Amino acid sequence: MPADQHTGRFEDRLSAALHEVGGTFEAPRSELTAAGARRGRRLQLQRRAALAGSVASLALVGVAGTLLVPWHGDPAPRPSSVAGSGTPDRARTYSADDVVRTLQKLLPRGTFTRTEARGTDEGLPPLAVGVFDDGKGEGAVSVGLERITTGGRKLNPSAEVMPCPDSTQSGYDSCTTEGLPDGSAITVYQGYEYPDRRVDTKSWGADLVTPDGSRVSVIEWNSPAEKDKPITRTDPPLTPAQLKALASAAEWRAIIGALPEVTSPSEAPVGPTRPGELSGLTILRKLKLLLPKKVDVVSHGSDETGYGSFVVDDGKGRSLVQVNVQPGMSDVAGELFGSDAETLADGTLVTVRRAPGEKGGAGVVMWTADTLRKSGLRVVISAFNTGDQNRAATRKAPALTLGDLRRIALSPEWLNDTVTP
Repeated sequence: MPADQHTGRFEDRLSAALHEVGGTFEAPRSELTAAGARRGRRLQLQRRAALAGSVASLALVGVAGTLLVPWHGDPAPRPSSVAGSGTPDRARTYSADDVVRTLQKLLPRGTFTRTEARGTDEGLPPLAVGVFDDGKGEGAVSVGLERITTGGRKLNPSAEVMPCPDSTQSGYDSCTTEGLPDGSAITVYQGYEYPDRRVDTKSWGADLVTPDGSRVSVIEWNSPAEKDKPITRTDPPLTPAQLKALASAAEWRAIIGALPEVTSPSEAPVGPTRPGELSGLTILRKLKLLLPKKVDVVSHGSDETGYGSFVVDDGKGRSLVQVNVQPGMSDVAGELFGSDAETLADGTLVTVRRAPGEKGGAGVVMWTADTLRKSGLRVVISAFNTGDQNRAATRKAPALTLGDLRRIALSPEWLNDTVTP
């Protein structure tokens, strides 16, 4: 995650697409998320962001009024094209109506209204979004479907499913990842829309990946919308067990099986795709070499490209350190660096700053060094006076000084994709 370093890593990866479906579903943005930050995220989230798009671009489902949603009892009407066996059939297509009716069939008894959806032949992967009410209050529910491999190539689901966050930074009430008998892996979590819990909107979800590359992502809230709507119930409508059952339903695999073959370049394993782009693992290895000798690494986290973090301790308490590496940022230099930026002899722009934390932790401060080289490579690194920026500060200042951060950001280590021993 580029400059918006302060969004929860797990939440950001699992729900980035569905959190950005315009209007009703809108993602949070921090002060540092300028146009350059959005561009830096674009390739990183390209595959998973295809799960959504904007609400405005979704085809409205051709179902008038309220849909009655039985869990047990009389089956809901189903178009003949909706397969119940879960067997892939690429000769079929599934309309937006098919997708939302499948969700209707799989939900507990209640009503499902204000639905919007996308089918298998609309350019982007299938999606269903709506408001479910089991009689205990409305809650938004969304399901996104995706195929992430093709041509019979098997993958390791446990390596593809969304991981639970680092325990030192989670802010989640519960998160578990487990393997299923068919070889699939599923993560089920119970969290909050805002990690600092400034409002009580809960965000629960499940992410499932199968060995043949089917992905089902379910997200629900205890409000009719992710943000800016009143909380209508204590918890989201589906229990963790029901989330697991919904994501695991065979009907979704039939729909995913009807998607067109994945073709290059998205078929390639996710990772660096352009000059200067570094994998999360490479970033962690480089950052480890550049950390001051005075600190010990307590835990770490990374993304597929562009991001890495450590929680370090210098004997005075834990301190979170995050770094983002973004190539191709020259065209937004004016948006990222003001007139107070320092210009080095080689043309590199440098800004260092002290600012309050952005996630609500009491007394948290964020120290940052932001650099942009003439080549367009941006390296921005921040340190905090806590190991978890959602919680109160645990020390007076970050474990790394502004000088440490500046030195690390300007290191030539970031100029290549190998790690200097």
